[in-house]
Amino acid sequence: MEWLDEYEKLVIRMNTPRVVIDNAVCPTATLVQVDSARETGVLLEAVQVLADLDLSINKAYISSDGRWFMDVFHVTDRLGRKLADDSVITYIEQSLGTWNEPARPAALEGLTALELTGADRTGLISEVFAVLADMACSVVEARAWTHRGRLGCLVYLRDEEADTERMARIEARLGHLLRGDSSAGGAVSAVPSAALAHADRRLHQLLSAHRDHERASPTPAVSVQSWAERGYSVVTVQCRDRPKLLFDVVCTLTDMDYVVFHGTIDTTGDQAHQEFYIRHADGSPISSEAERQRVSQCLQDAIERRSLEGVRLELCTPDRPGLLSDVTRTFRENGLLVAQAEVSTKGDMASNVFYVTDATGQAVDQSAIDAVRQRVGMDCLIAKEEQRPHLYQKAGPGDGDNSNGGGGGIGLFYLGNFVKRNLVSLGLIKSCS
Repeated sequence: MEWLDEYEKLVIRMNTPRVVIDNAVCPTATLVQVDSARETGVLLEAVQVLADLDLSINKAYISSDGRWFMDVFHVTDRLGRKLADDSVITYIEQSLGTWNEPARPAALEGLTALELTGADRTGLISEVFAVLADMACSVVEARAWTHRGRLGCLVYLRDEEADTERMARIEARLGHLLRGDSSAGGAVSAVPSAALAHADRRLHQLLSAHRDHERASPTPAVSVQSWAERGYSVVTVQCRDRPKLLFDVVCTLTDMDYVVFHGTIDTTGDQAHQEFYIRHADGSPISSEAERQRVSQCLQDAIERRSLEGVRLELCTPDRPGLLSDVTRTFRENGLLVAQAEVSTKGDMASNVFYVTDATGQAVDQSAIDAVRQRVGMDCLIAKEEQRPHLYQKAGPGDGDNSNGGGGGIGLFYLGNFVKRNLVSLGLIKSCS
């Protein structure tokens, strides 16, 4: 029937996110606006797409009214400029303006992924890559994070090399390596890359599942408070800004089965202030002190996992068998600890990023960096200093005592600012300050 066809078209229009990208409203950033009747998962999808493009989200406004939502992001490229590349703008429109989740990178199609977790120790990442090189595995991509004595790692291998018998041998050798002498144990499993969640999201899940936060104490970076009159829990995050900070926070809240109904994100200088009004998926707010502490700690860990002091070493060189094993062995022989690694290949070129500290997790001596660069190649290995976001905020002259109410030193949420910012997001008032 014709009326049924029109009804189906209406449903599709209502549930397909509408994406508007505007370079005219704000002089300092490109506005990306996403709105739809479908709200479940769209916020994380939008933030994921922007984060994967290495875009900075300087401000954001999140608002949900009944079954309709609107998210507005102020974004710039890595150099702080508005988006000018038409291909990037088109990609954002096509990725967010569908019912489907963002497309997986074509480079990962048809690969086998290894998930590795275990107690971290000096040289462990080097040993992992050495085993893979010894078994003639072609590593296409890899991600590795270390946090609070745990390693989480994803390694993508060419699928044609991953027959069942061979994968069983690889898993056995890596499993023995990861277990080592530690009572904490380790694990390795092989899955098709198509079945794997977004790589960074999966690393958060792997490390969180092994409770890398158990021995930590909460910090004032995260505040979880109650707004009982409206049935919300209010989560406030305040720390030094860094790439993908918003993704890490939203990803963690989503995987803990919380829904963000409203929120504001603001960046002033190098400081980020994020405020989220959340409920459980069933509509209930946080109901206990133990749960409040758990949310605070999990968000703190999510911030810290990607936030390390140390030196960023960027390696760009023709790919070859055993490259990762040789480079990471050189790090180990010079007393460098790999805290994080991002490995990728494009054609016959390897583009790898390593975050390194000394064996105690402290700043690396420049002589060690120079020695490594001499061994690997001065032209292909570039060093850059990295800093950890400041999780503890110093109180200003006018700050009162925030020791009560579970605020943790951040202070209460600002309802007036929240209303004003949502008026900005709707275009009723303008502010780019």
